[in-house]
Amino acid sequence: MNLLNMLNSALTSSAALHALSEKTGLSEKQIAAIIAIALPLLLKGLTNNASSQSGASSLLEALGQHQNNQPVAQQLQEADLDDGMAILGHILGGNQGSVLEEVSGQTGVDPQNIMSVLGQIAPFLLSGLSATANSANSQQQSGVDLSDGFDLGDLMGMLGGMSSAQNHPQHQDAGVNGGQLLNTLLSMMK
Repeated sequence: MNLLNMLNSALTSSAALHALSEKTGLSEKQIAAIIAIALPLLLKGLTNNASSQSGASSLLEALGQHQNNQPVAQQLQEADLDDGMAILGHILGGNQGSVLEEVSGQTGVDPQNIMSVLGQIAPFLLSGLSATANSANSQQQSGVDLSDGFDLGDLMGMLGGMSSAQNHPQHQDAGVNGGQLLNTLLSMMK
């Protein structure tokens, strides 16, 4: 399982979906559909941004500002929507409209509601990447080298360089937090 699958599992746990449903008024089924389609697009946007030196520096700075080890549901309940919207602006840039239209077309959910969901998950996305980057740097097991800053190669190593261990449990409950996510990622990196 790669980082995309781990983040998706964390965001679609019953507790996370419940927290997002309470904040947005959408059904858990609608939110899960939004996340399944939008999360790869957000990670692609992050990767594209990190392909330039200035984008990599900006992303590294953002990761430093988003370090949260609280349970995922709690992070989502306490998410700052304004911060999330700013994050989305940086990730998607001029592609924001087309991403919203794509997700809306596939889910049938209004773009404004989609934006609300994405704004709630964006801070968690950065805190999850930050925790993974910090762990990868300290463990030196993934081939990620952050000594020169965070760049496209590092992000790609984090997103796709992790192989799944067989019979590894997926965390699908309220207890999924940054520490558990890191432990899961580290065990897969061996």
